[in-house]
Amino acid sequence: MKRLTGTNEEISKILYQEQLELSKENLDVEATVREIIERVKEEGDEALRAYSKQFDQVELSNLQVSDQVIDQAFDKIDKDVLTALQNAKANIESYHRQQLEAGFEDRPTEGVIRGQLIRPIERVGVYVPGGTAAYPSSVLMNVIPAKIAGVKEIIMITPPQKEFVPAILVAAKLAGVDKIYQVGGAQGIAALAYGTESIPKVDKITGPGNIFVATAKKQVFGLVGIDMIAGPSEIGVIADQTANPIFVAADLLSQAEHDKLARAILVTNSETLADAVGAEIEKQLQTLPRQEIARASIENNGRIIIAEDVDGMFDLMNQVAPEHLEVAMENAYDYLDKIENAGSIFLGHYTSEPIGDYYAGANHVLPTTATSRFSSALGVHDFIKRIQYTQYSKVAVNAAEKDITTLAYAEGLQAHARAIEVRNDQN
Repeated sequence: MKRLTGTNEEISKILYQEQLELSKENLDVEATVREIIERVKEEGDEALRAYSKQFDQVELSNLQVSDQVIDQAFDKIDKDVLTALQNAKANIESYHRQQLEAGFEDRPTEGVIRGQLIRPIERVGVYVPGGTAAYPSSVLMNVIPAKIAGVKEIIMITPPQKEFVPAILVAAKLAGVDKIYQVGGAQGIAALAYGTESIPKVDKITGPGNIFVATAKKQVFGLVGIDMIAGPSEIGVIADQTANPIFVAADLLSQAEHDKLARAILVTNSETLADAVGAEIEKQLQTLPRQEIARASIENNGRIIIAEDVDGMFDLMNQVAPEHLEVAMENAYDYLDKIENAGSIFLGHYTSEPIGDYYAGANHVLPTTATSRFSSALGVHDFIKRIQYTQYSKVAVNAAEKDITTLAYAEGLQAHARAIEVRNDQN
């Protein structure tokens, strides 16, 4: 891993420039995705079948995955995997139920009622990658909050395959998906956004995918809602001299193995720990099955930074605003107040990031590329709408007329003012 030295401000500028390079637009992909979306918009199912043949080498007669295929997945799934999914589901549900919001109503003055309604989104589409990127844990993380929010219909799409990963279909059934369609890529996102003869149009799209999927989500945003534009996976570790270098190295590699563009950043005030972690990473890489991916990530995007003190460590990591943040320190819980920007926080020497990926219950769909400065993990709040309501009596309108019309005339909007005035003229 590369060492970065300098002041916090200098290091932050370097990391920011590196981040920009990783997240810059690919204009060729943008153009290709735009063409795919337009074709699906115009040709519907016919375009989906053509793209499935072109990209997936599969000829489809029926886009929907049958109940029979889903039932067979329960027969094929490893029983330990099924148990783990059921336990993870229980934890995710118990955590996300606490995110449910209640509406409110108040009556600040005589004749005035103000309030807010909470309503679920009607139909949501969840994208689930296929092949080696098929993660059943992501199915649970995307679907369960939507179900808790009260979403009326959840549509899942996943690339067509000769044989589906059983855990994906099982996770979908356990979480409460209503229909599954075998279509992937940018064409799948287009189908969800515009609807086709087989696939209904949704109101919001969530779920991870490759650069074509992410670009398609960005291009249909506005027509539908999306969860986020996800970049490469990231982990930041704040560690002091009490940290175990074996643990820290393993946790940095846990994200590095995702993607050659993944970022792993260690900030420490201990030169001794920094040296030990660097050596341990090389040692653990030797036996890692995904060594090629992890090594490219570590060598190109991995960083070790030495800070002067504890405050310096947290100040720098708040500027990095990582997707995952581990605090590998004694009494880590006591440092929560120092953290301003992070997607999800893992406290203490034994709270490894994969605990959050799979099991603890907090969501693992997180803001990347420093967007935790202004956004949050996926949750129940992403699947609801807040609808305001107001009622004024005639007396209340009369009392507020001067203030309202004064502001309307100040903005040059006479019709706004007249809409108030006519109500007081009609006595």
